[in-house]
Amino acid sequence: MTTASDVTIETVGTDAGPARITWHAATTKSRLVLAASHGAGGGIEARDLRRLAAVLPAHGVTVALVEQPWRVAGKKVAPAPKTLDAGWRGIWPALTAPGLPVISGGRSAGARVACRTARELGAHAVLALSFPLHPPGKPEKSRAEELLGAGVPTLVVQGGNDPFGRPEEFPDGSYDLVEVPYGDHGFAVPKRADLTQEEALAVVTDAVVRWTGSLG
Repeated sequence: MTTASDVTIETVGTDAGPARITWHAATTKSRLVLAASHGAGGGIEARDLRRLAAVLPAHGVTVALVEQPWRVAGKKVAPAPKTLDAGWRGIWPALTAPGLPVISGGRSAGARVACRTARELGAHAVLALSFPLHPPGKPEKSRAEELLGAGVPTLVVQGGNDPFGRPEEFPDGSYDLVEVPYGDHGFAVPKRADLTQEEALAVVTDAVVRWTGSLG
């Protein structure tokens, strides 16, 4: 384990190989842990994950950015869902070690993992960033069942122009959904949009701050 100021990096063994957690400690009394993993095409350097790790600690939320074993191993392609789920299960004891309620979260493929395993692992809630409701151009291949089956309070934050599922495509269900106007799958907004990239990211962080505050 290595530490730099309030950031701690921990390596955790799982059945899928070593995973890595970058802890961003709450700067006020910690009341929740947000564990958030990356998607199939990127890592924890994603703009939304970085911003949440910078903002939430001031609101009493410790952020744990999780790198799945395949990323730690330097592989370019994500494994099958069952392997991703196995990695998440292996990481979970380390995430619960602080003794606080854990929000299971992630972006894209990481959001799917969080939804699929939430009830089994006893997650306090789920944060789904850019939930991939379907493959681009294939709305008939819906993954809504994973989202609807999470079984715990769930917040979806979705780009208005996400090719993996625009907000209006999502089915009714017992979850909250916040739209990032003009945002794509990575919450990038075009220059012609009437909000800046910084304002788009603020939509994400403001929504998560409000929602985590409501969870107690």
